[in-house]
Amino acid sequence: MYAIVEIAGQQFKVEKEDRLFVHRLADKEGDTIEFKKVLLTDNEGEINVGTPTIEGAKVTAKVLTHLKGDKVKVFKKKRRKGFQKLNGHRQYFSQIQIEDISLGTV
Repeated sequence: MYAIVEIAGQQFKVEKEDRLFVHRLADKEGDTIEFKKVLLTDNEGEINVGTPTIEGAKVTAKVLTHLKGDKVKVFKKKRRKGFQKLNGHRQYFSQIQIEDISLGTV
């Protein structure tokens, strides 16, 4: 069984016991959270597609940890002009573990 769920503006395909890195969530480590924007569920071949979401369906997850991603370097250069600019960026992430997928009705 799997579900397509929207978490922090992005869509993820999740199954039970999956671990995901999502954009930083406001919840504390160890908290249990519910995502109610379930767009699609598949229960052993029986597919339910929401319009746009499935009523009553929810995904329960536990926040494992908050961390920062790898550094991304952004380098800009204009040739023959002497212009160079280097910026770095580290994205904040939350690691979550999917605990349960509750099916709803279409």
